[in-house]
Amino acid sequence: MKILVIEDNKSVCSMIEMFFAKEGIDGEFVNDGIEGYNRFKKSTWDALIVDWMLPGMDGVSICRKIREEKHTVPIIMLTAKDSESDQVLGLEMGADDYVTKPFSPLTLMARIKAVTRRFQAQVPNERHDFLQTEHFKVNKTTREVIIDGSQITNLTPKEFDLLYYLVEHPRQVFSREQLLERVWGYQFYGDERTVDVHIKRLRKKVETTSQPFFHTVWGVGYKFDDSIKTDEV
Repeated sequence: MKILVIEDNKSVCSMIEMFFAKEGIDGEFVNDGIEGYNRFKKSTWDALIVDWMLPGMDGVSICRKIREEKHTVPIIMLTAKDSESDQVLGLEMGADDYVTKPFSPLTLMARIKAVTRRFQAQVPNERHDFLQTEHFKVNKTTREVIIDGSQITNLTPKEFDLLYYLVEHPRQVFSREQLLERVWGYQFYGDERTVDVHIKRLRKKVETTSQPFFHTVWGVGYKFDDSIKTDEV
């Protein structure tokens, strides 16, 4: 596995490098945002670990530029910022995961394995990568979402993953813990509001007042059902 780490704290880099050596990971470390972004473009990586606050170019800008260029490489954001708004911003810019400082190296390694495993599992399968419901057409290979004939183009990678999973299991109710495990790819030990944030963003981007798709099941979690009208809820 080959991972690029863009982090200006040399102590953090040394700690990560030590655990990379134990796991047999080929890590490259860059301490400047602009240099890190340019290094990313010159090679192929299995994952990126990007600090939020960096000289030259901050981590959010790096993440945004990478996603604008249609790169799907898994990205883990490292940051001391732990507010919900900061987390939302990082995820909205295309980060796949979010680890706050200080962190356990073992936790970071688990996140790395999870995002790379999930990415590798997304190899197209022509028999199972297309879903169609009453209102939705979702293509996992092209990551296209069409609702009632209109294409939705502003979903982040994680919003698409969550949407696809729920559409794949219509009317089935999932707890936040289940969605974190099955969409994020690991048993999440942290703030379950991550799911709430993504559901809120999906509702804003794909629903209308008269046609809800993502339903809250109070005390349990969420489900997808595009056959329920507002007056039926």
